[in-house]
Amino acid sequence: MNNAKTRERLNTPKTSTWVADNIVSLIFVAFTIFGFLVSDGVTINFFLTELSSRFFRNAFLVLSLVIPVVAGLGLNFGIVVGAMSAQIAIAIVRYFEFGGIAGLVLTFVLALPIAGLFGYFTGALYNKTRGQEMIASLMVCYFANGLYQFLFLFVVGVIIKVPKTHPMIKPDGVGVRMTVDLVPVENGGLKYALDKIWEIPFMWAILIVFACILLLQLWKIYRNKNNPALYRYNKTMVLINAALSTAMIALSIYSILTNSRLMIIRKVPVVTGLLIVALCVFNELILRTKLGQDFRSVGQSQHIAEVSGINVDKTRIIATIMSTVFASWGQIMYLQNMGTLNTYGAHTQIGMFSVAALLVGGASTQKAGVKHAVIGTLLFNSMFIMSPEIGLSLFGNALLGEYFRTFMVYGVIGLALGLHVWRTNKKGKITLN
Repeated sequence: MNNAKTRERLNTPKTSTWVADNIVSLIFVAFTIFGFLVSDGVTINFFLTELSSRFFRNAFLVLSLVIPVVAGLGLNFGIVVGAMSAQIAIAIVRYFEFGGIAGLVLTFVLALPIAGLFGYFTGALYNKTRGQEMIASLMVCYFANGLYQFLFLFVVGVIIKVPKTHPMIKPDGVGVRMTVDLVPVENGGLKYALDKIWEIPFMWAILIVFACILLLQLWKIYRNKNNPALYRYNKTMVLINAALSTAMIALSIYSILTNSRLMIIRKVPVVTGLLIVALCVFNELILRTKLGQDFRSVGQSQHIAEVSGINVDKTRIIATIMSTVFASWGQIMYLQNMGTLNTYGAHTQIGMFSVAALLVGGASTQKAGVKHAVIGTLLFNSMFIMSPEIGLSLFGNALLGEYFRTFMVYGVIGLALGLHVWRTNKKGKITLN
């Protein structure tokens, strides 16, 4: 019986397994293609402009979720605590009217200890709720939100005395206004303080990115040729990536030389992109260190990790602190791009949307990587762009697309978690039989 089931599992076509593992991503790809087919008002320029803007705004936040998944903490909805830390730092900086690059750097510096402290307490709570970290992270969000609201609604003005005439403070002198203008960087504010440091045309950015990807594929081939036993790679994927990169390089060079319509797409913020790349590289490199191996060991089996001499509690707290700090920096990048601080609501959906984006990229509660975060951010924001257009084209009402967005967010999380439980149960049955 056992041998029969094992043979059945081994004989399962790889294609069907791949489809099952990437069903969520494929749904979003199909949704985006469907949007182009039924929507007359979506041009490629509009789509790429919106997608570029949303990607650079949200990618850092989604990447902050990778380390907790590797460390066995699951989907860390607690990054909302990091977002609150960022908003506290932004409020302090804007209250004292610091701005420009110096004000932005000060915001990052202030967010670091605040988020680090909150991350430590959150990690300590996760250690007390082993196996239920995702539920605990949701509860942390609600509890922290209550303290956050109390701080900005009551403490500011009653306990911390502030002048009524300050533009951030309500007219009665108690509490912070619902919306705080971050003021354009040209006028000494934080709006676009990071994005405006250095911008380049979109197609130049495409050329540079895919040239780097092509060089990486060639390096993989060269490395494998010299050490075939030590360095192995998927030849098919390398060839596909190399061919795709070559095609995109050719397209970008053609667009630049002919000054095509693609050249009018919104410019790309280089420094923001470099910070996203830096976090991608950090996530990859840290997993090769002793600490990264500890993350993996704890994520695979806490008992075996503890027997091996790893301080499991400390490792989990470090992972939580990292995630919370990165989320706070990601929220700063998000808000400086938005240009306004919605004091009491900017952080509320950050956790749900970031988790959904990671799951759309093919991640699960036990597996996540840089590629899942990047692909998920692109696909998830493609859905956000297309939803109102599909609603308008099919039903004559763009609001239906807005409702569909919310449905897709919670639906993706539910579907991904359901698939995870199904796969776990299936593996358990195969093992027992």
